[in-house]
Amino acid sequence: MVLKDSAQVADKEIHQSTVTVQKLGEDRALSVEPAKKAVFPGSKQVKHVIAGGVAGAVSRTCVSPLERVKILLQIQVNNRKFSGVGATLIKIGRDEGIKGYFKGNGTNVLRIIPYSAVQFAAYEEFKKLLRVSEDLQSQTPLRRLVAGGLAGTTSVIVTYPLDLVRTRLAAQGEGLEKRYRNILHAFQTILKDEGGLLSGCLYKGLPPTIMGIAPYIGLNFAVYETLKDFVLSHFIAHAREAELKRMDKDKELPVTVRLMCGGLAGAISQTVTYPLDVVRRRMQMKGISGDLFAYTSTGNAFTVIVKLEGFQGLYKGMWPNLLKVAPLVGIQFVTYEITKALLYGEGLQLPFRK
Repeated sequence: MVLKDSAQVADKEIHQSTVTVQKLGEDRALSVEPAKKAVFPGSKQVKHVIAGGVAGAVSRTCVSPLERVKILLQIQVNNRKFSGVGATLIKIGRDEGIKGYFKGNGTNVLRIIPYSAVQFAAYEEFKKLLRVSEDLQSQTPLRRLVAGGLAGTTSVIVTYPLDLVRTRLAAQGEGLEKRYRNILHAFQTILKDEGGLLSGCLYKGLPPTIMGIAPYIGLNFAVYETLKDFVLSHFIAHAREAELKRMDKDKELPVTVRLMCGGLAGAISQTVTYPLDVVRRRMQMKGISGDLFAYTSTGNAFTVIVKLEGFQGLYKGMWPNLLKVAPLVGIQFVTYEITKALLYGEGLQLPFRK
């Protein structure tokens, strides 16, 4: 018994010595680089809201011309004024000047700031709720998808009226075709002419929007983070395996790689959910286009579009949308991550930096 107890005590002392050495090593490592203080003193939730708002405003403004082209192509049925991306961009510039490319962008930015802020902040909270690990290799695509879908649904419900008004402003022409003077006038006119606040006129097209936004945002987050994990696992990890074991691997991704991952994520998710986006835009125009978009429901809208325009009618404006989505999602994710890192007093490190 005495020998056994002595052996246990010896093992315990060796273990404690090892732990002490490890702690000393960690303390020395920490002392080499001073702790970074957060630039913004607010809570994590506030930082996520700010970073999300900045990401939305920057990304949407960058792709505003292509966004307007997409909407104009989506809503035309019989009277075809626009024939393609290049021709539409030229026509807008010739008829309306530079300002024409950003028509409705003020409303879009006002909408996208709270929308993107709520979306990213909600995603961070839903990740906690669903216990999604911050380590990319420990996450599961399904949990990312669910967290993103819930975040997208939350954000779209909060900001939908502004999205409807933005669509109306972007779709209207000049002169006699111009019905709304500005954002406030658009709200007043819609409420006055289409039934008032309790009629749900500000939420026309909401069902297909929710049906489309949940998988779209969910796929955005899931595909983006899965692609980052793939790049880290198959490229950077092999090149710097020893060093990456001691570093935050997510911060090793360069901005260009993040942009590419975001672009691919946006293209994939938008291709899957694009028909719902077309239906949503058409239903938002109900009330100002006579009987042109007089759909009785989301299902009826799909049926009528396919019957009159074929399946290709569900993909009108798809090409400019893909051209828009790639930079949009890439810029959005990168801007969010950079802004969040700055607010936390951190930085995104570049790989292979000497």
